[in-house]
Amino acid sequence: MPLYLAFNDVGALRARCDVAVVRTAKDEAEYEDGAVVPSGRWKPLDDEAGRALAAPERARPSMLVEIVRPSVPAGRGLDDLAKPLGDDRAEYIGQALAEPGMRTTTDNYRDGRLIGLHLDNWDRLDYGRRTVGRRRLALNLGPGDRYVILGDLDAQAVCRAVHPDSYERRYPHTDDYRTYAAAGHPLGCVRIRLAPGEGYLAPTEYLLHDGSTEGQDKPSAMAFWLGHWSRGILPSLV
Repeated sequence: MPLYLAFNDVGALRARCDVAVVRTAKDEAEYEDGAVVPSGRWKPLDDEAGRALAAPERARPSMLVEIVRPSVPAGRGLDDLAKPLGDDRAEYIGQALAEPGMRTTTDNYRDGRLIGLHLDNWDRLDYGRRTVGRRRLALNLGPGDRYVILGDLDAQAVCRAVHPDSYERRYPHTDDYRTYAAAGHPLGCVRIRLAPGEGYLAPTEYLLHDGSTEGQDKPSAMAFWLGHWSRGILPSLV
């Protein structure tokens, strides 16, 4: 299943979206070799491409991206933000600060190099269960705007392409995307602008993703949760 977004107004989506293809990083000091990164040639999302991203009503919530505005309960900490959303086992997993001007934001803690667009692996799901994992809820704490970048091809499709004879026994991994992109297969991405107070719900173990502060002049902190949430549980921004 490709990237699908739940939205109500394609115009509102287009107002905060750009699209690009990806490339493979090589001999770049800031990136791991082989990292999948946006080409940098961002273009506005057009109406036809926007409509193609529309999630069908039958799609599982665990496979959808939603652009949302979470509300922080008065007098309560971030730990409690996700508790009223219908999953008592939702997990707060912390915050990440990004300096301004970062093309992508996630680094390898061992050496500080950026890893590029990647899959998460909190739930350690194999190929067959990747569609039922938890979604990530993310909230931009500011002070600056930032983007979420999402790949347009899901982890199962890439795993099948890279491991045609053994994909059912595999655990889809970022390295599968690196192999896929290095082989010259087409792979695109979408970036979606998020102002402070705005956020997203996304299956980050199923879709390639990362953050970005490219073109911004202020840093941005992001808070994250993991949980199973129904479609439309938070007010949509698009």
